[in-house]
Amino acid sequence: MPDLEGLKKEAALRAVALVESGMRVGLGTGSTAKYAIEELGRKLAAGELRDIVGVATSEASAALAREVGVPVQPLDPRPLDIAIDGADEINPDLNLIKGLGGALLREKLTEVQARRLVIIADHTKLVTRLGEKAPLPVEITRFGFLSTVERVRALVPGGRLRQPGAQPYVTDNGNYIYDAQLPAAFDPTGLERQLKGTLGVVETGFFLGMADVAFVAAPEGVRELRRG
Repeated sequence: MPDLEGLKKEAALRAVALVESGMRVGLGTGSTAKYAIEELGRKLAAGELRDIVGVATSEASAALAREVGVPVQPLDPRPLDIAIDGADEINPDLNLIKGLGGALLREKLTEVQARRLVIIADHTKLVTRLGEKAPLPVEITRFGFLSTVERVRALVPGGRLRQPGAQPYVTDNGNYIYDAQLPAAFDPTGLERQLKGTLGVVETGFFLGMADVAFVAAPEGVRELRRG
């Protein structure tokens, strides 16, 4: 069995090597992105980088950044030089599904402002088509959520409200997440448009045409994948 945590860290180190002093950096969320945040903190402490500003995609990432010494500022209209984040699925065109960590809305709001979005992952996240392994997270409003779920199911029949315990999962934005099971054949761009036009839907976990490069770690080494 490969050491997936070790692979995630290898991919993260490759991405952080792209960060230069003075950059504004989007800080992703999740088990792979945490290694990138920790490496940024290490480089700042060692004097290998300076004047780095992080813009976090979740409360958890902001807390970790502060803990390891990465200054954090809120998102504003200024562009980010680079954003580094994980993904739940990566297809051959570098289209992604993200959001199993629950931060899809803040991730998309942040990463759309990045000059470069760099994805870090282990090889298990590679798929031939989106939806092959992971559901599509769809963030929905809490008010009237049952009605919204029915509207979403009219487009994507399979799925369930994310509910890890007695109560539904609540995002940093105070919303719920519906994990939609994607069919074997569909048009991601068309479905994204339909879901975003559905009353009660806030955002989806489709990240289409956003990633510029992905560092994907496997036992035989780290592959660099580029869009186009």
